Amino acid sequence: MLRPGSIAIDGPAGSGKSTIGEQLATRLGYLYIDTGAMYRAVTWLALQNSVDTNNGPALAQLAQQAEIAIGYPKIDDGRQYTVTVHGRDITWAIRSPEVTRAVSTVSSHAQVRAVLIAQQQAIAEQVMAVMVGRDIGAVVLPNAPYKIYLTASLEERTRRRYAELLAQQKLYLADGNAAESILPSFEQVMSDIQRRDNIDRDNMQPAHDAIIVVTDSLSVQQVLEEIIRHLEEPTV
Repeated sequence: MLRPGSIAIDGPAGSGKSTIGEQLATRLGYLYIDTGAMYRAVTWLALQNSVDTNNGPALAQLAQQAEIAIGYPKIDDGRQYTVTVHGRDITWAIRSPEVTRAVSTVSSHAQVRAVLIAQQQAIAEQVMAVMVGRDIGAVVLPNAPYKIYLTASLEERTRRRYAELLAQQKLYLADGNAAESILPSFEQVMSDIQRRDNIDRDNMQPAHDAIIVVTDSLSVQQVLEEIIRHLEEPTV
């Protein structure tokens, strides 16, 4: 199979980009980079240090000073990758409801995005990666040879996100984190996705040359095969 340079995958919350990105990276032998995890790491740091999530300059300084690293999974506990800040494993901590509620506000600040985009571009220069996010093809890696944009209906994205939260709840309970196991309702999840879509609207437009894949009626395997088919086609 052709091994292109770093591959950009974008799409709104619940479009399937995390699952597809991880499996595509595994198939190609690439590093999987979920850029959303980097914004979540900054959000987690802000909450830990009582930094106002509406203060862009303060958040940007926090992001600049933070030693955020994303690498291959180091623990077999269902994680897609390992996220550390200053060497501390926060892979599951950044998935807490508190971080989820605040991350769109943090990521909306141009100052924060500038810092993290520079870090993401540096990663892509060092390793072959499947990089997933909201603006990878349009902003972070505009010269990536392949740009994929996954999308799905609001209802389908809500169903997927709710199933993901159920799975995470089981992991939290298994680790004894009962306080973090409260599950929102399906309607609350849908409302949150709509809210995040509205906040992130300007940052999640597909690149002009992106391959658009609507995933509503497709299985993970079918989406992967569709992407692989495009990777095997010669670029123009």
